[in-house]
Amino acid sequence: MAHSVWGYDNDNGPDRWHENYPLAKGDCQSPVEIRSGEVQHDGSLAAWHASYDPGAAKTILNNGRTCRVVFDDTFDRSVLRGGPLTGPYRLRQLHLHWGSSDDHGSEHVIDGVRYAAELHMVHWNPKHGNFAGALKQPDGVAVVGIFLKVGKTPKPEMKRILEEIDNIKTKGKEAPFQHFDPSILFPKSRDYWTYHGSFTTPPCEECITWILLREPIEVSSDQMAKLRSLSKNSETEPPSPLVDNWRPPQPLKGRVVRASFK
Repeated sequence: MAHSVWGYDNDNGPDRWHENYPLAKGDCQSPVEIRSGEVQHDGSLAAWHASYDPGAAKTILNNGRTCRVVFDDTFDRSVLRGGPLTGPYRLRQLHLHWGSSDDHGSEHVIDGVRYAAELHMVHWNPKHGNFAGALKQPDGVAVVGIFLKVGKTPKPEMKRILEEIDNIKTKGKEAPFQHFDPSILFPKSRDYWTYHGSFTTPPCEECITWILLREPIEVSSDQMAKLRSLSKNSETEPPSPLVDNWRPPQPLKGRVVRASFK
């Protein structure tokens, strides 16, 4: 397996990432399965707040592994605060993980339940200077994870992202994505689980405070199908659907998941 070509297929998938990225077998890896019986309610966990500037949205792209929306993070214009965090974290990008059918696709698993997709909003701690510096610190990055479940009454929030899918059908395609407030993607409830973990893609740096929202948002089956219409190959190659870009749950290894709710 060549260094640059990790992916989600049998020959380069999550079971083999550790061959080139030894951290993938570390003690604080993500995602994890959250079991309600083992979660500790922590009454001291504060509410979290996001103040996002819609003007910070820049582009949407297909990098062959996910669909990503990129934001301007050169100053504190879109920030996440509160919850388990000690200072402001700047929004850098959001991306999705999804399955090949509606019954799986999320990375985190809740009491055995897998959702159709999982949205990750990636923020970094500016006290570490830049994003690369933040990756080397245990408190460097905060990710808000939002589950997507398929339902009868899809919320319109995902529509804007999915409308752009046709412009980024193949790997390497990028399109302008302006004036977007990602806070519309939050569910009504602010309840969350939190634990210390890692990126779910190589090199799997263990620098993340996870804030996983308990309440999923709803999408339609058609909207999920739209995501699956992306190709993980470039336009000069035969199309190959971009699906099942999720990493299975990793061992907790003694970590405790805390909940902001009872």
